[in-house]
Amino acid sequence: MSFGKLFSVPLEILEEIFLNLPPHQVVRNCRLVCHQWKEVADSESLWRERCRREGYCPHDASKMPKDWRLFLFLCRKRRNLLKNPRGEDEMKNWQILENGGDKWQAEGIHVPHPNETVQKNFVTSYGMCRKSQLINLEAEGYNPSFMDLFQPDIKISDWYAPRWDCGSEYEICVELLNQRKKPIQKFAPETVYFEQWNDQKWNQMTYVFQNYGPGVRYIRFIHGGKDTQFWAGWYGIHVTDSCVEICHI
Repeated sequence: MSFGKLFSVPLEILEEIFLNLPPHQVVRNCRLVCHQWKEVADSESLWRERCRREGYCPHDASKMPKDWRLFLFLCRKRRNLLKNPRGEDEMKNWQILENGGDKWQAEGIHVPHPNETVQKNFVTSYGMCRKSQLINLEAEGYNPSFMDLFQPDIKISDWYAPRWDCGSEYEICVELLNQRKKPIQKFAPETVYFEQWNDQKWNQMTYVFQNYGPGVRYIRFIHGGKDTQFWAGWYGIHVTDSCVEICHI
């Protein structure tokens, strides 16, 4: 029996077999066996069905992915690249840039957060407090060629809230950096100020980097603030649930 006949099976059966294998094996091994296997392994129908079975679907039904295989792998890999975003491990994983007043502190939240799983936050004091994390994209599984070719959306978000009885300010700066850690693109909105006797509600800052060009290798996330009345203790801005995600295209 020839090699071609040995591996010749109906396409629908071959597709079902591939749907029950780990997707990385389909890409790395199965598609190399023969022309027929490669055709099925590269087919749109295979990866579209895989996405359906795993529950991955575009938020906007009018905008279908151009590459369902890429869509699947990005969805599977998607996660918060920031470590300890809520202060559950105190200040672990954060680099303190400024530690004014009575310094940064991690404590329980004062008012309920929209996400009920968030129970801790970072709190600033009466001197400027800033902290940062540097994300190495290659170490997180996003290699340089992938970033340069596809330039997937990079979504950042941050939750911040004042104390009701004290004025405060909040600031954030997120930079996309090249191999030398020089900025390629930056998000740095104006400082947000809160007056004393405010409603103390949680606010979300969000931004999506798009079409940023080749060369992005790192992401630097910086945020912080202080109280504006110089009260001893921790009456400054509260921050929590910070997030940096590589999103599907």
